[in-house]
Amino acid sequence: MKNLLILGCGWVGEELAYQLKGKGWNVWVTTTTPEKYHRLINDGIFAYIHDFDRDLSVDLPVDISFDAVINSIPATQRNSEAEIDHRFSFVFNALSFINYKKHIFLSSVGVYPDIDGTFDETFNQEELMTQKLRIAEKKMMSLPFSSTFRLGGLFGKNRIFGKYFQDKVVTTGDQPANFIHLDDVIGIIGQALETNLPIGYYNLVAPEHPSKKEVILKSAQKYMYSYPSSFDPKDSFQKVIVADKITNLLNYQFKYPSPLDF
Repeated sequence: MKNLLILGCGWVGEELAYQLKGKGWNVWVTTTTPEKYHRLINDGIFAYIHDFDRDLSVDLPVDISFDAVINSIPATQRNSEAEIDHRFSFVFNALSFINYKKHIFLSSVGVYPDIDGTFDETFNQEELMTQKLRIAEKKMMSLPFSSTFRLGGLFGKNRIFGKYFQDKVVTTGDQPANFIHLDDVIGIIGQALETNLPIGYYNLVAPEHPSKKEVILKSAQKYMYSYPSSFDPKDSFQKVIVADKITNLLNYQFKYPSPLDF
């Protein structure tokens, strides 16, 4: 039986926990939410309440060898660089004391600059990248057996893009959509856990990039939400993220290749 540890069991982590438990994995998770802790415990998942901003040590089982660690601790823009460095130093410390074969840190394609261009994992102009995300990525990549998955905008289930723009003025409608469906994130991670994927950086984004305006209108129509009051393009940079590297290595077939179908 395989063992999985999920640090920071948020939206993606919880879905992954239930799916892999259903496939026979033992799953341990950390969460900051008592309500989620009790729900996961009741469903047979080993859960811990832990806040990596406050607590240096976490009582993880040191006698277990984890087949994989999925690290979903966020590096958010509302935190300062010092706070992010502090948080991920604590995460680094926690992972240094456990045994694991593979560590995947979930980051964001927001690490790439908001400028015109097509971006893949070879982009390395550090001065243009989002420094808060890079602090977290570098710290986590300094751990053994580590890869970073940079996720596009996440949608699926109750996360519907059009819902967030009802009766609002949209200024970003001309931008390409660098999105990915939750089912494809889970599918790619699931395949990566079963494969000897080389360590490194990987983008996870749907292969098609319609405009955000197209996605808003299509999802509003599909799920019967109100349309935006207007579209007033202001930030129209054409930033496209490609994910050919991981999809080619895994021979992964997207369930939702276009955000228009989310």
